[in-house]
Amino acid sequence: MNGGQDLGGMMGFGPIAPEAGEPVFHAEWERRAFGLVQGMGLTEQWSLDAVRHARESMPPATYLASSYYEIWCAGLTKLLLAHDLVSIHELSGDSAILPGRPLKRVSAQELPSLLAAGTPYTRPGPATARFAIGDAVRAKNQHKLTHTRLPRYVRGRAGSILSINGIFVFPDSNADCLGEQPGWLYTVRFSGRELWGEAADPDLVVMLDLWEAYLDPA
Repeated sequence: MNGGQDLGGMMGFGPIAPEAGEPVFHAEWERRAFGLVQGMGLTEQWSLDAVRHARESMPPATYLASSYYEIWCAGLTKLLLAHDLVSIHELSGDSAILPGRPLKRVSAQELPSLLAAGTPYTRPGPATARFAIGDAVRAKNQHKLTHTRLPRYVRGRAGSILSINGIFVFPDSNADCLGEQPGWLYTVRFSGRELWGEAADPDLVVMLDLWEAYLDPA
């Protein structure tokens, strides 16, 4: 969806200023937020794509005014409410009102190895890719109300297939509980001038990993 998270190519936000020697967490509550989000993710009540959509569906003004882990907390709150794992009254109080549902549990000792192992998103799917390396393609000009990994600044723009990366879970459907619908994933090369016009650096190249469902022949 077009929200506060989709800032690629936008002007007026100033330079990025990395913090020298930045700590993993700036405050203890950030550490707890990280643990809560990861722990709830391991209960398998929702997908990673649903987590991303919960965050990006925040009102843009709220999203842009929030810190990284404030956004994490807001997304988790939305998912907990949507899945009836907590009530709005319980969130504003200090104790449970109704008994909780039994969920899959992971111990603190198991968590580091589970996080290090990651989660594979490769899947079996269509035997033949629609596009070949070097093919000219155009990103679809679509503005979904739900989750998408197709950035706004590339929609409607032409590029070429740089590599074919395999078959992966399609995030758009997975975020909306419509199944994984695996599809081919490509790296697509775009020139800066195709994206931002003649004022762009002529040597600028942008490469994006895009699903086949996002692309048409150019």
